[in-house]
Amino acid sequence: MADNAYQIQYRDEFIQAFEQRQSLLRDTVTTEAQIKGQSAVFLVAGSGGASAVTRGANGRIPARADSNTQNTCVLQEWHDLVRKTGFNVFASQGNQRAIMQQTTMSVINRKIDSQIITELDTGTVQIGAAGTIPTVSLFQNAKVKMSNAEVPWDSNITLLCQPSFLAYLEQAPEFASADYVDMRPYKGDSASWQDKPMAYRWRNCLIIEHPNLPSNGTTSEVSFMYHKSAIGHAADTKGIQSPVGYDEEQDYSYARASCFMGAKLLQNTGVVNIVHDGSAYA
Repeated sequence: MADNAYQIQYRDEFIQAFEQRQSLLRDTVTTEAQIKGQSAVFLVAGSGGASAVTRGANGRIPARADSNTQNTCVLQEWHDLVRKTGFNVFASQGNQRAIMQQTTMSVINRKIDSQIITELDTGTVQIGAAGTIPTVSLFQNAKVKMSNAEVPWDSNITLLCQPSFLAYLEQAPEFASADYVDMRPYKGDSASWQDKPMAYRWRNCLIIEHPNLPSNGTTSEVSFMYHKSAIGHAADTKGIQSPVGYDEEQDYSYARASCFMGAKLLQNTGVVNIVHDGSAYA
């Protein structure tokens, strides 16, 4: 007969798995749109690069037309549905209903970022190459590309980068200088930074690292520099649905997150795709 009868203690509170749970990008793109039916139309308007003119020989001022480009974004329905029987909820560790609701929202938020990244990846302005180590010079190259295209270097520029890109930048003296960096994640322990992704504002550019960019961990990683007006993201006016319910007849609980949404590249010159090598930190 055994001398000991050990009891197994299970923690009632669950620990969240490592995964992206919120959208990191929707605030960095244009989200206003006129939605009719299944499409949203973003209007990009400008002079078309016109130059000032003098009066003609007839004494009249030559007239011109404005450039109005309508970009149509087709919305699709996206869902995530979790279902668990009453017995599974009863017999499983932790608050399974809360877990269901949290995971469904995480899936939809990741889809928002995925749509935006997919559209960014269709941009044709590219710098760098496979095997290129990220440097301040590579950042400046992207900046010059956008400036040459008359993209305003205002507070609406984002560098969406691979973790390796940021790791290299953080080692550069120019990046570490307080003379250039306005927003510093490592400054103090302010509660405003708790439970938030770290972000920098350097050279008036918001820098966000993202775990789900193309070719992560390879010699040909892709990062993006873009202006807010270069990408549009549209969602239905009712917003994201996240119902939680219970079916008495079949004795199961469910949680569903749904949203009708889509993304669209609006101005190609406002996006620079940066190819670089992040394999050393993979």
